[in-house]
Amino acid sequence: MDSTRSAELFRQIVLPHLRDALALARWLAGNQSDAEDIVQESCVRALKSVDGYAGGSARAWLLAIVRNTAFTWLARHRSASLVMVGDLGDIDDVSRDADTAAEPQPTPESELIRRADQRALATAIATLSLPLREVVVLRDISGFSYKEIAAVLNLPIGTVMSRLSRGRHQVATEIRRADA
Repeated sequence: MDSTRSAELFRQIVLPHLRDALALARWLAGNQSDAEDIVQESCVRALKSVDGYAGGSARAWLLAIVRNTAFTWLARHRSASLVMVGDLGDIDDVSRDADTAAEPQPTPESELIRRADQRALATAIATLSLPLREVVVLRDISGFSYKEIAAVLNLPIGTVMSRLSRGRHQVATEIRRADA
């Protein structure tokens, strides 16, 4: 395939999903700088293999590349025990629709409560093992379907559902424990 055709496919398949790619990379890497490096490397990999894209969910295809790249990148650049989680507010900022002008402005009190809730949730998600955290983030933060998560993680849908259930239960337990 010529480079012009590859570039056009890349624009059609990859570019619309860069926000989701960055959000997933940020959750896996724990910070913006590393996430940007991971997404950049993922884009290079996607461009090299775009001619092999067989259709289906472009979002799932790209995020599978981001996930695999993140694990490779983290193994190369960090200790295996160091994986942090970003702030949920970052994910909200990235995924929020541009049409928020009609929303009422939050009061300082409601904003303080929202941020405290986000920190508690982010802390609870950070306590999950990586397999559970991946599924919870992809489903509850990024809004993926079970089928898309199964494709990204290369797992049976039943495993995705089981991990999501266990992850949600552990998050709820951790939040209740923290509130006590």
